[in-house]
Amino acid sequence: MSGKQVVSSVLVLASVMAACPVTARANSTEDLRKRVVELSGIMNLTDGERYVSRAEFAAMLVRASQYRSTVGEEASVSVFADVPAGSSYSPHIRIAARQGWMKGYLGGQFKPDAYITLQDGARAVLALLGYTNEDFTGDQSGSRMAKFAYLELNEELYGIQPEEVLTEENCLNLFYNLLKAKPKGQNTIYGSIMDLTLSTDDEINPLEMLDTTVKGPYIVKKGKTMSSQLPFSMDKASFYLDGEPCTKVNIKAVQEEYGYVVMYYNTASKTVWVYTEEGSQTTGKMVIRGEVTNIYYRSSDVMTPTAITITTDEGDAYECSLTTSDLQFAFSIYGTVEVGDDVILVCSGSSEDEDGEVTYRVTDFLED
Repeated sequence: MSGKQVVSSVLVLASVMAACPVTARANSTEDLRKRVVELSGIMNLTDGERYVSRAEFAAMLVRASQYRSTVGEEASVSVFADVPAGSSYSPHIRIAARQGWMKGYLGGQFKPDAYITLQDGARAVLALLGYTNEDFTGDQSGSRMAKFAYLELNEELYGIQPEEVLTEENCLNLFYNLLKAKPKGQNTIYGSIMDLTLSTDDEINPLEMLDTTVKGPYIVKKGKTMSSQLPFSMDKASFYLDGEPCTKVNIKAVQEEYGYVVMYYNTASKTVWVYTEEGSQTTGKMVIRGEVTNIYYRSSDVMTPTAITITTDEGDAYECSLTTSDLQFAFSIYGTVEVGDDVILVCSGSSEDEDGEVTYRVTDFLED
């Protein structure tokens, strides 16, 4: 690995671990859980308050399981009358039903657009942990919910009743708790199927995940395929485009439109993250490609840059903030990037000041 790749890997780590005050324990815990679940390839949080459909939940279950790599091998057929064979969720629903994680309804219906409830979510994750009907006696639903609580799968889900529907944030906490839980009759955590381990505080360390499993960034230019840079088959991968779930067909389209994409991947989870100039209104993630035309410093610290201006070939200028020490070093007088150099920036979110000026936050970069 080159020195530039080493720096970039550190920058990816910085981008995924958003800064949180040390005293804000709740915010830090929430951020940690979010990063772990995202890096595991299970889901990306787009709107924490949005309710999750049964189809979406089936996809999350498969991505959290050992069957995550077999989705591409599933035939284009549906076992439920209300799930079209061509639906992107069809293979996930078929796997979830076949493994007994989720059940259909009378008349051969799955109700993919209905919202997932805590009761059904609990049943599903307990099934992933190896629990079957035989493990519960009497009132099966009540017995399951008792086991659910006993295994601490309800952490950060307190107050939600079994019949209530789950939001994205609820699902994020549910799957993080699943990754920490021990399967029936085993001494290792469920997350060990993705090579995850617990740190000394009994939490999963996202820094360790990044250090060992996330590779990138890589430029994939028009006419080239991502498969040439991936150590696993694209047919077995999960894809995110500018932070949102997508298909490889979507990625191919924007690759042709813009001439390139920026890619990261996780070998253990077979997850691919792709970023483009198109960006996402939901996640705020985007790529900016152009020439460094200005590097700004604080008047009180002329050694540490705080922002840069990037000017594209079309003449559009973007002000981008540098919020991590690694980025600041890279664009300082001691770093490798100077005014006049061409770069590709990966940005996450933007802010607008009182004058209406928009600033983008840089999370990673490549020299072009």
